[in-house]
Formats: sequence, structure tokens, C-alpha cells
Amino acid sequence: MTGVPPGADSASVALATFAATLRFEQIPAPVVRRAEELLLDWVGSALAGRNARAVQSIARFATTMGPALARGSGTSEVLISRAATTPMFAAMVNAAASHVAEQDDVHNGSVFHPGAVVFPPVLAVAQAIGATGQELLTASVVGYEVGIRVGEFLGRSHYRVFHTTGTAGTVAAAAAVGRLLELDAAQMVHALGSAGTQAAGLWEFLRDAADSKQLHTAKAASDGLMAAYLAADGFTGARRILEGPQGMAAGMSTDANPARLTDGLGQRWALAETSFKYHASCRHTHPAADALQQVMRVHALRAEEIAHVTAHVHQAAIDVLGPVTDPRTVHQSKFSMGSVLGLIALFGRAGLTEFDAHYLDARVVALREQVHMVLDEEVDAAYPQRWIGKVSVRTTDGRTLQGRVDEPKGDPGNTLSRAEIEDKARRLAAYGEAANDAEMDAVISRIWALADWSRVETLLP
Repeated sequence: MTGVPPGADSASVALATFAATLRFEQIPAPVVRRAEELLLDWVGSALAGRNARAVQSIARFATTMGPALARGSGTSEVLISRAATTPMFAAMVNAAASHVAEQDDVHNGSVFHPGAVVFPPVLAVAQAIGATGQELLTASVVGYEVGIRVGEFLGRSHYRVFHTTGTAGTVAAAAAVGRLLELDAAQMVHALGSAGTQAAGLWEFLRDAADSKQLHTAKAASDGLMAAYLAADGFTGARRILEGPQGMAAGMSTDANPARLTDGLGQRWALAETSFKYHASCRHTHPAADALQQVMRVHALRAEEIAHVTAHVHQAAIDVLGPVTDPRTVHQSKFSMGSVLGLIALFGRAGLTEFDAHYLDARVVALREQVHMVLDEEVDAAYPQRWIGKVSVRTTDGRTLQGRVDEPKGDPGNTLSRAEIEDKARRLAAYGEAANDAEMDAVISRIWALADWSRVETLLP
């Protein structure tokens, strides 16, 4: 099975060919450095999710279904337990863990969290097959480039119902693992086809505070991995799974744009457009949170002086956050605009410890009830390429104060420094009680030197 299959003019084939043929030497050095930073950011998020009930449930399932292996060469690392198992089950658990603290990365234009579904299978497979650090980084870049473009292709209509990280993420995982397995272009087409037919993830879970979000990333990572391994063994998949008449777009989108699948392949590096998450909440809350922080700082405003807050938002924020009116769990509160802005007003930040300790605090609940979202034409028109934050705050003495942030903290133009990324990873690991400072120092050193690794070994000591 060699060469490019029939239908070579299709976007699916062009994307698969790029994924199969990208070489480390073709990736600009700044993109490689950003891939290392995103990897460290992902490790922190995965470690932070260690004690979450939903993550532990998936970990127990993996332990029951998958073999426990001796830690070392040829096995894959489960970060939250430091156990070793097969690539599929390690990818499943690590992916579930990395999407619960709401601190994993996000690409604005695709509204997609690449790290949670790309790094888990890439790390697991690289460790199992003895890949080099450069091969791991190349595969990671492939996963980001493919997944982001699939998310952009599926469009805004897709995101209203489908959790893009679960859908585009399955295809991203397949592409990344396929690159590690050195699939040729024809095999990569089949890997993407098998991934796309498994892609799933629905937002309905938010209404019930259900655990499905962790299942979405766990399945995307493991199903994508399976699709790539099957393709390596000759298993075939649909050649036009993305844009075909009964493909993903046909069933999951009304505004799909096939041109997005091949936009600037090899020239525009979508990975470098990815944002780091600063607040421990749904990304749709971040612009308004930053804008409220600005108002509180500029006007020396105290929480007790706030009578009402209007968050001016894009439609997707209303679609995703709107159903969460009375959050009953910590995780559900991270999808409540009122809860997030209440924490910002009272504590100046909406971090992991603030959510855990105060999401049901009477003062937070009272402020939550005074927060309302309204659709803003300017904000909606800019989305998803730009996530503008605008709030109007009415004070108890009758003033109306305006806040505006054009680029939230963590976006490429307002990004985190390496020192800030290191600090964030250490705090996330400490929150999950998963690694101490000395161990995280070792992880950080290993990741910064990853391109020099002759064989990918365990990240944690």
C-alpha cells in the first residue's frame, strides 16, 4: 500500500499526505519551541486531573481491561499513577486526566483543545516504540496542524452541538500516531477515515453535570491511536471521510468549508496560534473574566460595590454556558459565567483552589445571580478568530463602568513566557498531588531538551 490513493485531488488526501510526509527539518525552530511549551503545559494539566472522580473511574476501567506492565523501555507511562501499560490504555487515562482542570490549551479559530488529544497518544506510542524526541515533536506538530484544520473546517454550526475536541480530536490523534508509525500517504488516508467514522462528543452532558467530557478526550486519543495502528496493518477507511457526501461535515455541520482543511499547509503553522489557558474555567469565560479584572483594577472596585455585570459575548458562549444556570459540581461551575465572574470579583482570580473552595460560597452565588450574558454584534463577528472580552458593570452607587480586552491572557499576542509556563505546570502538579517541585524540575529539563533525545523514555522520575 504505497503512494497516494485515487481521489488525490480531495482535501482529505491532501491533509493526509501532509501528515505522512512532514519532516522535523521542515518545522521552523519557533514552532518546535512552542510545541515543547505546549507539551509541558499539557503535562501540568494531566497531573492536575489526577484525583478527579471521573478520571479515577476511567483509570480503573483501564486497569481492569489493560495489562499492568513493568515500567521502562517498550511500555507507556500513565502520568497520574506512574504505572506502565499498553499505549492505548495509557493514552486513554492521560487524555481523560488532561481535560478536567480546564487548564489545557485551546486554538481559538477551531475552538479545539489540541493538547488533550494529541500528546497522550503521541507520548504513549513514542515510549512504546522507542521513537526519538524529534519524532515525537514532529508527530505532535502533525496532530495539531491536522486537528486544528478539521475543527476550522467543521465550523461554528458543528460546535453548537458537538464537542470539537472529541470529534476533530479523534482525527488529530490518528494523524499524530500515524506519523510516528511512519504511515505512507495512502495508509494515512485510511487512518483518518477510520478515525472520522468514530468521532463523537455531544455538549448535552453540561446540562446534567455529567462526566462525558473526560470520556470525549479519552476516546478521541485511544480511537485515533487504534485507527492509525489498524491502517498500518492494512485496514481501510473512507477516502473522503471529512468532506464526502456522507462524511463528517455532511452529518455534523451546516457551514463546513473544505478550503480550511488545506489552508497554508506547510506555511501557516496553526500550532503557533494555540493559546494557553490562564483561568481554570471554560475558555468562553476568559475574555469577560479578563475584562472584569481590568475594571476591578482600574477603578479599585470591591466586590460589594457591584450591583450587576453584563458580559457581552459571542453566540457560542451563550450556547455552551447558557444551559448552566445552577452549577452543582466544581466542574459544572467552570461553565458558569456568573460563577467565574463572581470568583474574579471576590478573589481577583478564578483558579483551581478558588473553584474548589468557593464555587458554592454564598457571596459567589449572590454575584452569580447578578451576571447576565448578552449577544454582542462586534464580539460575535470577530469570533472565533478573535475572542474579545467586554463587560459593563453597574455599581451600587449608580455608575456604569466598561471593561474591554482585545486579546485575553494566554493568546499568542498576550502569551505566557517560559517562566510562566513552568510556574503554571508546577502549580498544576502540586494541585493534583502528583509531583513535587524537584520532580517537576526534572520534567521541565527533560522537555526543554526533548529534541536531543535518542529515545523517548518516561517523563516523570
